[in-house]
Amino acid sequence: MSLDLLDRRHTIAKPGFNRWLIPPAALAVHLCIGQAYATSVYKASLVKNFDASLTQIGIIFSIAIVMLGLSAAVFGTWVDTGGPRRAMFTAALFWSGGFLIGSLGIATDQLWLVYLGYGFIGGIGLGIGYISPVSTLIKWFPDRPGLATGMAIMGFGGGAMIASPLSAKLLGIYDDSFDTATGVASGSAVAKLFVTLGLVYLVLMLFGAWLIRVPAEGWKPQGFDPSTIKSKALVTTENVSAANAIKTPQFWLLWTVLFCNVTAGIGILEQAAPMIQDFFREGEKSTVSAASAAGFVGLLSLFNLSGRFAWSSTSDLVGRKNIYVGYLGVGMVLYAFLAFQGSSSTILFALVAGVIISFYGGGFATVPAYLRDLFGTFQVGAIHGRLLTAWAAAGVAGPLIINGFLDAQGEPGQLNAGDYRAALLTMVCILAVGFVANLLIRPVASKFHEEKKDATETPAQEAASAEHDVAVDKAGPLLVIAWIIVAVPLAYGIYETVVKAADLF
Repeated sequence: MSLDLLDRRHTIAKPGFNRWLIPPAALAVHLCIGQAYATSVYKASLVKNFDASLTQIGIIFSIAIVMLGLSAAVFGTWVDTGGPRRAMFTAALFWSGGFLIGSLGIATDQLWLVYLGYGFIGGIGLGIGYISPVSTLIKWFPDRPGLATGMAIMGFGGGAMIASPLSAKLLGIYDDSFDTATGVASGSAVAKLFVTLGLVYLVLMLFGAWLIRVPAEGWKPQGFDPSTIKSKALVTTENVSAANAIKTPQFWLLWTVLFCNVTAGIGILEQAAPMIQDFFREGEKSTVSAASAAGFVGLLSLFNLSGRFAWSSTSDLVGRKNIYVGYLGVGMVLYAFLAFQGSSSTILFALVAGVIISFYGGGFATVPAYLRDLFGTFQVGAIHGRLLTAWAAAGVAGPLIINGFLDAQGEPGQLNAGDYRAALLTMVCILAVGFVANLLIRPVASKFHEEKKDATETPAQEAASAEHDVAVDKAGPLLVIAWIIVAVPLAYGIYETVVKAADLF
């Protein structure tokens, strides 16, 4: 790919381009970077290879998530101004390069190289890759922004579902003595796994970068009247810059909403397997086996994935503020139920926890559309990047809160449902803070708006709009190929997860 092709001017869609090619371009990136949530597959192997503690190995993931938030905030404006292709190309190099450098660190027993590679460099690719398709999707789907961002961010949840079983199979191929029960493989096998993933992700992410386009000036979906959104509460037709957005109370209220929703969700995700075993413990033995606990983790992955798409799409109908009332308000009720009645039924516990995690995923997928409603499309990618610092903060706060309460109750493997009550009720309080913050969100004051340009559309622009809005059945073979490329691995991940989740029942 010539570097000149990365310029924004080379990504402007020509007549005949179909907007439904944009979601698979975004999914090509998010399915790759979603691997970040599958690091547990080789965590035990790294502990043995480096003769390190769980904490020392866990730092790799922590660095990556912190860099995700920081790079999204720092490079957000650069992503918006330079265009999605340049950003996605850069994300591919950093993310894949992180794997290759990390592989070198594993092969040479240099843990600091894994910190630098997967953690620092890969984390930058995570942040840029996460936000790079967002503003483009919203511009192509002004009529359904929740559905569009839900499809892409669904891929981040799906990425772990693909990488987890695929990594286990590759480790078995690279190491004949790989122990599937303990999950321990040789260091050389993990190094080979890193090289394989790095190269595969590079190809897939570059495909997404090649496929991505931005709409031509004046484009809009056929039959879409922008004036109709003026009647919807909290949906603006104005634009706010990223610099001005962080000066508004709306930004910080939404930051609080996202922080609270993510903190509460991580509270279950971080303790998923031991939590369900502790809730159904008789004496020192749990009635839930390790295999069933792994099935519970798989079930939560399915709820996380489906919630990102289903709830975000629903927000197009009910409104972003109302959907967060559900995430946070119903979430409080469900957390309270787990605290007092969670041990009454294994199936009920699993389903309630699953709904909570669907709200966690839905919150991630809905927030870009919420930002578009409040601040317009001008620099929504940059604003989204700054907002993701709430994710980084929640990623630290959530586990600290849960683990702090549990450490005070006793040793892991000896806890019961009652020992979780204080932690779960604390999550209820955290959700209550987010609930109030969401209710306080109002339209952004006009003093923060960008100066409006002449919005009169010329006949030529109207013609361009019509030419670019191509029906799906007239899109050609590229549309089918693009969706197959992302749908096949996603279907594989879902199948493997369903099989694992079946052990729970």
